[in-house]
Amino acid sequence: MTLAVAAAGIASFALLYAPQPVLPRIAAAYRIDPGTASLAVSVATAGLAIAVLPIATLSEIIGRRRVIITSLVCSVLLGLAIPFAPNYPVLLVLRGLQGAAIAGFPGVAAAFLVEKLGARGVAGAVGAMVAGNTIGGMLGRLATGFTTDRFGWQAALGSSAVLSLACASVALLALRAQRRRSEPCHRVRSSGRGALIGIATALRQPLLLAQYGVALLGMGGFVALYNAAAFRLTAEPLNLSPAVASLVFLAYAMGAVSSSFAGRLVAAFGRVRSLVGALMIMAAGSALTLSTTLWLVVVGFVVLTGGFFAAHAVSSGWTAFAANPAGRAQASGLYTLGYYVGSSVGGTVGTMVYAAAGWGAVVGLVAAWLAVAGLGVLVVGRTEPSVTPTAPRRADPRRPAASRA
Repeated sequence: MTLAVAAAGIASFALLYAPQPVLPRIAAAYRIDPGTASLAVSVATAGLAIAVLPIATLSEIIGRRRVIITSLVCSVLLGLAIPFAPNYPVLLVLRGLQGAAIAGFPGVAAAFLVEKLGARGVAGAVGAMVAGNTIGGMLGRLATGFTTDRFGWQAALGSSAVLSLACASVALLALRAQRRRSEPCHRVRSSGRGALIGIATALRQPLLLAQYGVALLGMGGFVALYNAAAFRLTAEPLNLSPAVASLVFLAYAMGAVSSSFAGRLVAAFGRVRSLVGALMIMAAGSALTLSTTLWLVVVGFVVLTGGFFAAHAVSSGWTAFAANPAGRAQASGLYTLGYYVGSSVGGTVGTMVYAAAGWGAVVGLVAAWLAVAGLGVLVVGRTEPSVTPTAPRRADPRRPAASRA
């Protein structure tokens, strides 16, 4: 199961953010401004955001595994077609469809793991999934960044699609083997009315609303900085080549590490402190990138990436456990919706702000978003009874690991 979700995460997120390092090349090729070029990333995340909640609801009816498999197959096929797009509008349409196809994995994976592994095993599996997402985002960006100088940006996007094809094949084989060796996965059957009730329930809990806010504002700030970084690192005074500039995405390795340790952070400090602390670390990292010294900029990206993925792992796991079982898929879908609305809107807004006012304005905007997200968590944390871990006890057997989520 761990291999399956990690490989699926690599495949999905290598595709989703592959154009990010080559945005300056796309802008030059089509003679468009940075904000318009950033749509190559934003329309995919917007497509994901639009599709995630309907797909999460569909998974209640046809099963999580089937949705994940369909997501992997369709997103890879679209990835192989995108380099052959005849013009920029067609490229944007294909990217939007690809984002909608990718939605099937992040939108239902957490609910799938909860149902398959139960409360005791899911914390580590969610960490592995987020680590796979992180590695996929890093590898996809590096693949395009390192191949664009020699082969052009279209071939660079094709290289990320081939990488995703290999990882998706591993994921599909692992899912098939896992299904043969274990009992059939529990499947929640739901009607349309039941799905609407699940959505309403997921929107009434203040705790869940705070997590949606973390997803929206945290991811918005994160993508805003990385989208604008593609332009800042290749411009004066740093003036790096696209291949060298793409090395900044090695910072994603820190995200894989920090997300895998999220469960230990929660066990040691509690959910609220872990989440707010991770957001503060992200803000501190973004402040370091204000420097014009390259090594400090790199350190800043490492720090903010570690903080962001720690926050994401804590918040997404908290959402999956806090949700009512009858609406767990809807709660996970709403979290993912906020996450990718933030990515789509934040990424475009950040690039536009950079073009209009420079890097400092982008960092200031992100700091404000993170402050709002952290304040929401603190407000909810004051009224939430299980925000800090307690000693093991024989309490409600239905929630044996809630305090460690």
